[in-house]
Amino acid sequence: MDPGVIRAMSRWPQVPAVYGWLSLDRRGRWCLRGEPITHRGVVAFINRNYACTGDGQWYFQNGPQRVFADLDYTPWIYTLDGSRSLMDHTGNPVGKPRRALIDEEGNLLLVGKRGIGQLCDRDLAPISDNFRFADDKVCDEESIAALIVARGAATRERIFFEWDGTRIEVETILRERVAGNFGFEPRPQAADEA
Repeated sequence: MDPGVIRAMSRWPQVPAVYGWLSLDRRGRWCLRGEPITHRGVVAFINRNYACTGDGQWYFQNGPQRVFADLDYTPWIYTLDGSRSLMDHTGNPVGKPRRALIDEEGNLLLVGKRGIGQLCDRDLAPISDNFRFADDKVCDEESIAALIVARGAATRERIFFEWDGTRIEVETILRERVAGNFGFEPRPQAADEA
């Protein structure tokens, strides 16, 4: 966090938190009451001061005040930079993914060093060749769709996601289970509202 934010927190420790104003959309954009924030300085400030409580509620520390973020899906949105490296929406490298999952809507979820994130839909086509069968042949869209439909059936063909020298078997997951399985709250609420 920014040093000024830390100083403000110590000077005014009892500032009430804010809920329902800030959100993170599925393309990694910060929105204020549904409208994307476009000012680069404000976005950079939010990104630097984005954190999580011990019970999985994500927030932006705005001086002494916590502004909790509603998440359209996951707490991290991953994108490809110009050199085909995975970056999170705050501009930090993801590193090698440890897990790869696909939900019933075809969203690719990757677990990186900072947690679970959805790959931005704009980057699905550029990484399509990274999906492989066990024999290393590139998967086609029909095979990935069959994986989604089969969801955990023992007879489905195994599909792997290859990235940066790592090969990970692709798992399936229902979208409704993502937050619970990965320990985050997509719609934080004040304790008296929960």
